[in-house]
Amino acid sequence: MTKWKIYTPDGVQDILFEDCYIKRNIEDNIREVFRKCGYFEIETPTLEFYDTFSIDEDSIPQEAMFKFFDQQGRILVLRPDLTIPVARVAATKYKDSEYPLRFSYIGNTFRYNESGGGRQKEFTQAGVELLGLKTPESDAEVIVTAISALKATGLKNFQVDIGQVDFFKGLMEETGLPMHYVDQMRQLIDRKDFIGMEEIVNRCNISPNLKELVLDLPRLFGTVEVIDRVEKTVSGQHTLYALDYLRRILEILEDCGLKEYVSVDLGMVQGLNYYTGVIFRGFTHGVGFPVLSGGRYDNLVEKFGERCPATGFSIGINLVMSALERQKVYVEKPAVDSLVCYRREGRKTAFGICEELRKQGLVIEMDINMAGIDKACTYAQAKGIGGIIHVLDNENVEVYNFETGEVLKVSVGELLQSP
Repeated sequence: MTKWKIYTPDGVQDILFEDCYIKRNIEDNIREVFRKCGYFEIETPTLEFYDTFSIDEDSIPQEAMFKFFDQQGRILVLRPDLTIPVARVAATKYKDSEYPLRFSYIGNTFRYNESGGGRQKEFTQAGVELLGLKTPESDAEVIVTAISALKATGLKNFQVDIGQVDFFKGLMEETGLPMHYVDQMRQLIDRKDFIGMEEIVNRCNISPNLKELVLDLPRLFGTVEVIDRVEKTVSGQHTLYALDYLRRILEILEDCGLKEYVSVDLGMVQGLNYYTGVIFRGFTHGVGFPVLSGGRYDNLVEKFGERCPATGFSIGINLVMSALERQKVYVEKPAVDSLVCYRREGRKTAFGICEELRKQGLVIEMDINMAGIDKACTYAQAKGIGGIIHVLDNENVEVYNFETGEVLKVSVGELLQSP
């Protein structure tokens, strides 16, 4: 076993200085968006009972979970998802609260071969859940929050595709496809397998117009005009309601000034059994997986004992970081503004200078090598530190500016007053 002691398992990684700094800044920016939108953060355990995640067999396959036993022999898992624990909390700890409930979270999740983490087994998700309402306004609010959060990460070029699970279900009802064909059709649409789709519709007695619409599903992508076109073909109450619901969401998003970020995708059929209405995914170039996914899941909370409609989304922080790097988007990186070193007679003053400059918002590192100014210069330049403040005594300092190469002698008062 000792041969593995310097390695990490497949799918997990150390996050080093620079990446960790960027990651925390992204999380802080997203957290601020959530708070300003009224979504306050909760934290759920990293360890949960397997039963919590097995209540909905359509959401997470058990093969994707990290499982082990506690001392009593009960099955535990490293949480593979954060929406389900929030649903548990809402149904148990907040069941008597005033609705709607708004939750947010940022935390690590664990899955085998998870595309949402870019094939990482441990990855960070940030998201919100809105419980207690089933209206276009509630779905629109969640999508607005999602777009605001993506913008806060620094991403500028991204697109949110919005689909409608109820539309697909209604269309399948209209066609009269047997149930065993419906799930097969969903998988074929998801893979854009046009030949397989045609084989199924040709086996069934479907009107020519509906047959053409079904075969065209993977191409039903674009603006609200897609909805206008489809409405002329379908006639089922379920289908028309789903399209109207989606249109009302798009109208709200347009009023919010977010039209440029959203597209309609009626061929989006992911998670058909888990989601119960509007679904959406966010894409940006540079990564091969959605950086954002979400939708309405009205049947989840009641599995913990409290019937309650709900909608939400999560952002893959690791994927966002990859996208920012590949798109060469500028992000703030960790840096030390100045290194403070001192002679013995200036030590007390040096500590005072550090404290004052840190209050001013600067990043100040104290020289603890005590090897002299020449060694301090070598160290600072190797670490990319902007300059050195050399405290000579209680009154005087030398300021080394590595950018200009200047060395200035100033008083302590002048140093602390300079901008």
